[in-house]
Amino acid sequence: FVAINGKGRAVLFDFTPSRAGEHPRRVLQGFTGTLATDDYSGYHALHSHGVTAALCWAHARRKLFEAHELNGSQIAGQAVTLIAKPYEIERLGAELEPQARLLLRQQRAKPIADALHAWLIEQRQKLVKSDATAKAIDYSLSNWRALTRYLDDGNVPIDNNAAENAVRPLVVGRKNWLFVGSQQAGERAAVVMSLIESALCRARHRADYADRRTMPSGLAFPLKH
Repeated sequence: FVAINGKGRAVLFDFTPSRAGEHPRRVLQGFTGTLATDDYSGYHALHSHGVTAALCWAHARRKLFEAHELNGSQIAGQAVTLIAKPYEIERLGAELEPQARLLLRQQRAKPIADALHAWLIEQRQKLVKSDATAKAIDYSLSNWRALTRYLDDGNVPIDNNAAENAVRPLVVGRKNWLFVGSQQAGERAAVVMSLIESALCRARHRADYADRRTMPSGLAFPLKH
């Protein structure tokens, strides 16, 4: 399990023996904010305990992209192109304060999202239920409120790519992590990885670190509490 805070300045790895939903519930016990995730079912129980769901647009886009790759669907291909438009707005608001970003989203991204929603409904009617593109569209339509949650809160990201990027080094080397020795060893590894990724996360916000790929030293990049 990996979590990253809303400002992208801290990363938490939690070692668990399984992917059961009890583990994120334990880590997030008492949390009542908005949780930006993929649609992993283990998070669903949190929604009845004061957690607001915000789903990832990158995952919705990926399903449509895969449908296009599978059978060359023009509808899926056009949907992928349309989803790129809200991302263009996000790039414009990347450096804005949350309230200003919210205003930008409401003025420019919401009309795009509304038009996309209407278009997806229209296109879905042309497809049979078993079609790969139909299934990808159904995913977006059935999760539309959670997918557009970011439009109502300038602090909520459009996707959970920050967490995906944080866990990528672990995923790439997963064969090296098949055996950690014990539960305690796994927990210790999670602590070390949390410290390293949090330090890297903070360092990436420094202009003088933009092109580096090495672990910053505490002297060069002191962490502010």
